[in-house]
Amino acid sequence: MRLLKVATCNLNQWAMEFESNMKNIKTSIAEAKAAGAVIRLGPELEVTGYGCEDHFLELDTVTHSWECLKELLVGDWTDGILCSIGMPVIKGAERYNCQVLCMNRRIIMIRPKMWLANDGNYRELRWFTAWKQREKLEDFQLPIEISEALDQKSLPFGYGYIQFIDTAVAAEVCEELFSPLPPHAELALNGVEVFMNASGSHHQLRKLDIRLNAFMGATHARGGVYMYSNQQGCDGSRLYYDGCACIVVNGDVVAQGSQFSLRDVEVIISQIDLDAVASLRGSISSFQEQASCKVKVSSVAVPCRLTQSFNLKMTLSSPKKIIYHSPQEEIAFGPACWMWDYLRRSGASGFLLPLSGGADSSSVAAIVGCMCQLVVKEIAKGDEQVKADASRIGNYANGQFPTDSKEFAKRIFYTVFMGSENSSEETKRRAKQLADEIGAWHLDVCIDGVVSAVLSLFQTVTGKRPRYKVDGGSNAENLGLQNIQARMRMVLAFMLASLLPWVHSKPGFYLVLGSSNVDEGLRGYLTKYDCSSADINPIGSISKMDLRLFLKWAATNLGYPSLAEIEAAPPTAELEPIRSDYSQLDEVDMGMTYEELSVYGRMRKIFRCGPVSMFKNLCYKWGTKLSPAEVAEKVKYFFKYYSINRHKMTVLTPSYHAESYSPEDNRFDLRQFLYNSKWPYQFKKIDEIVDGLNGDSVAFPEEEANSNREIGVVAANSEDPSAGL
Repeated sequence: MRLLKVATCNLNQWAMEFESNMKNIKTSIAEAKAAGAVIRLGPELEVTGYGCEDHFLELDTVTHSWECLKELLVGDWTDGILCSIGMPVIKGAERYNCQVLCMNRRIIMIRPKMWLANDGNYRELRWFTAWKQREKLEDFQLPIEISEALDQKSLPFGYGYIQFIDTAVAAEVCEELFSPLPPHAELALNGVEVFMNASGSHHQLRKLDIRLNAFMGATHARGGVYMYSNQQGCDGSRLYYDGCACIVVNGDVVAQGSQFSLRDVEVIISQIDLDAVASLRGSISSFQEQASCKVKVSSVAVPCRLTQSFNLKMTLSSPKKIIYHSPQEEIAFGPACWMWDYLRRSGASGFLLPLSGGADSSSVAAIVGCMCQLVVKEIAKGDEQVKADASRIGNYANGQFPTDSKEFAKRIFYTVFMGSENSSEETKRRAKQLADEIGAWHLDVCIDGVVSAVLSLFQTVTGKRPRYKVDGGSNAENLGLQNIQARMRMVLAFMLASLLPWVHSKPGFYLVLGSSNVDEGLRGYLTKYDCSSADINPIGSISKMDLRLFLKWAATNLGYPSLAEIEAAPPTAELEPIRSDYSQLDEVDMGMTYEELSVYGRMRKIFRCGPVSMFKNLCYKWGTKLSPAEVAEKVKYFFKYYSINRHKMTVLTPSYHAESYSPEDNRFDLRQFLYNSKWPYQFKKIDEIVDGLNGDSVAFPEEEANSNREIGVVAANSEDPSAGL
């Protein structure tokens, strides 16, 4: 037997915060060594933090990385253990995203990333060059200061693996695993048994199984030990890196770390028999044949042994059941952990949320409540860093710390119901009830006086006073009156966030939380610079459909029963007067349902559909319920208001990234914000297709008809309260 003990980890790194990053790296190495591991894998770019973005273009960032690496190597951190450290490296004139493989105070080799992530939220080609020289390892001259400190002048640089006396180990960096021809396939044929994947992978709803299936698939048919390490937490941007460090042996997961956690360091250990890898490979005829005619990959020989012989004191790790969270749990835990990191690192003393009693703001409130629960639970488990952060943020004295989530929420969470003459007693009651269940400090503020003062000023300036549509006013008047209310709420929210801590003799300031969802952003169903304008928004990339499922789940699982009633209420902005024959409803205002918006969003972004291709696809998807002409009108209506309101995305509050069809303009969904909203060429093409179908019978497969969900048909209201504003 060849027994091997390995360690991988989740690290909560912070972009450009070298001191705390190094503290986490050292802690993970110390824990790995204490457990007897001989390999320690850390996340991609762990020294700097993955999200440095244009800071990677600064020479200081690379210099500081070398300084940190020197600190590790001149100490005893790498004694007796192979450490894979992620950092940027400049070779010649090019900058590379690298894994530096170190052991016994020496750098064995540097492995640059060959296939860079450059889609969605990733822009690696902006900062790094992909390594293209696969044929051989090149010589790399260490910086003078590092060379003198380590008494090592040069080392191998490039694509290759390390050949120890008893096994072979190689790095595969994040995106490379998902490339069409991943390196691990070729490396396995060259005898590599242990693969180390350092990653900077962010959370996205329903994504984890794709990642884990890739790990398992990498070793299922060709054998091997696949180690995966990831960042975990908010490292300074919209992304939450969702950890889930794991170890896979011959296609089976034998160790899995947490996906969502408040901990800064989580190390997972596995004990493996490498003979199991050799045995599997020897039993696969096709593997043997392909290995016999393989393309040889360069290697670095290290005269050192990593494994132990048969030893009953070492218990072998066995396959484990994979832990997957439901989407509702992902919505609760992911944004909650992201908000905690943002809160503790921003210097703020808490959050302030305009709580309307509707589904969106109530979802945000529930997530803050979940965050408070996670904090108290982690403190109870003995996490000293969480205790110190919570004591500081909650302004506890004399060594005290949170022991009850509701008491902690009272210290750090303000909710404000900013009602007007158009608000109902039901939403006011629901907001107060939910705040009490969470433990928030709740305020009930009437904004009618502020709105009236603004209208009086307008009347003084213009001689006219606008009226609502239901009172005989025009569309312009109706829209203006709604936007005045919405924008006054934003101004009041920021004023309260900055001054309420002072009123209550507390230090610092509060972060204002936004609560618009991804579908409203896509449609533009929000007032520019209203309560959607905030410091951060934990649900800005989550669909309304998912939020409603979350509310049902949270009512029971988070202990906030009022959320069930909130979920059941019809969505309404409550910006127009309520009459016996009229009540404002979101879906009527928008001219489409939230379910339809999710379909439009996925087709526009995920499937890259323009108006014409979206129309064609929806003719198949909705053809059993709607005629081609009706589908055409829906597609045109969506693209009209999507393009009219696209400019709002340029000022969208920084939001937690959770959904792959997010319209977020600053990092993820890059498009112009000035459109011809008539789409003359595209809409003409749609009309030509519809005209060509008139009189023709259209057949749809029976199974499609049976599986098709009911399509909600909502009358298009041209008096859109958000159009163009």
